[in-house]
Amino acid sequence: MIIKDLPQGDEIAQIRQSVRRLCDSFAPDYWRRLDREKIYPSQFVKALQDAGYLSVLIPEEYGGSGLPLSAAAAILEEVQRAGANGAACHAQMYIMGALLRHGSEAQKRKYLPLIASGELRLQAFGVTEPTSGTDTTSIKTFARREGDVYVINGQKVWTSRAEFSDLMLLLARTTPKAEAPKRTGGMSVFIVDMREALKSGMTIKPIHTMMNHSTTEVFFDDVRVAAENRIGEEGEGFRYILSGMNAERILIAAECIGDAKWFVEKAAAYASERIVFGRPIGQNQGVQFPIARAYAQTRAAELMVHQATSLYEAGEDCGEQANTAKMLAAEAAWAAAEACVQTHGGFGFAEEYDIERKFRETRLYQVAPISTNLILSYLSEHVLGMPRSY
Repeated sequence: MIIKDLPQGDEIAQIRQSVRRLCDSFAPDYWRRLDREKIYPSQFVKALQDAGYLSVLIPEEYGGSGLPLSAAAAILEEVQRAGANGAACHAQMYIMGALLRHGSEAQKRKYLPLIASGELRLQAFGVTEPTSGTDTTSIKTFARREGDVYVINGQKVWTSRAEFSDLMLLLARTTPKAEAPKRTGGMSVFIVDMREALKSGMTIKPIHTMMNHSTTEVFFDDVRVAAENRIGEEGEGFRYILSGMNAERILIAAECIGDAKWFVEKAAAYASERIVFGRPIGQNQGVQFPIARAYAQTRAAELMVHQATSLYEAGEDCGEQANTAKMLAAEAAWAAAEACVQTHGGFGFAEEYDIERKFRETRLYQVAPISTNLILSYLSEHVLGMPRSY
């Protein structure tokens, strides 16, 4: 059983088919070995880059494809639906927004062509800190201006792919919180060349997690970054970061839809083939109904992803839709994962079926890059008009 794609036009359909073919060249054994040994999928990421999929959002004048967000969402959905893991490279798509929207022309011409060609990777996003968590306004990493450079000290955590990135988009304070003109002020965004920073004060420490996610802690000890690498105006960094959050939510939601479809298709196929007591287990409603419900949840979430994407591409406010899509898609993926494991019984825990790996991977998205609780808080305050809860 193959879940049919929603209509999106010939170009998106062709992109989906091409991504599927690329993913088919990486057999399940490839992902099992990498998961077992906690290895970054360098071959897979290079194949996506060489095919131009990681530069789809970069305008053509800078060497990219100049395609809309819906193309990027389709790519990431198909990667997950193929049983692969786009977390190894998805950040390059959604981090790009700050540079595209708020970077200077000189910064765009310096970095975007090299990112588009694959010579540079922009995969690391330095925002979260151990003491601040999701309270971004309380970050402590500080960038002190000294002439033509900023001297940066502090620590970031859950900075995924830092070991496999050339550039980092970093949010740091440039004004102490107590002196900032407003709660969200006093923070700035920098492009950090990690190749140079690692020679002069930056340290990366891997964090081992329940899935192969290549995440890290990053320490800054008098790391010097040229002032020309600051994106936009000093003190406006929080606003610049927020401007890319809707795209991030939508792309992660698309990945969750891909995961959900993978689980539903796998569960439905196994339920139809597995014979117990002389009949397919899928003939039993107790097996059917959780899979069918997960399918319905997936379709509903998918429609919200498409609506959020359409609003984003039209330049309209889509905060409500992007956050709702991310929450519903993550929940649909988890429901589908539960149904798939339950349908397979003991085999669902066996490495060779790939379910336990995908089960671990998809659980992340109810926690990060934004937790379901914060999405509910956002909807409560900004959509439903209830008092702020934090």
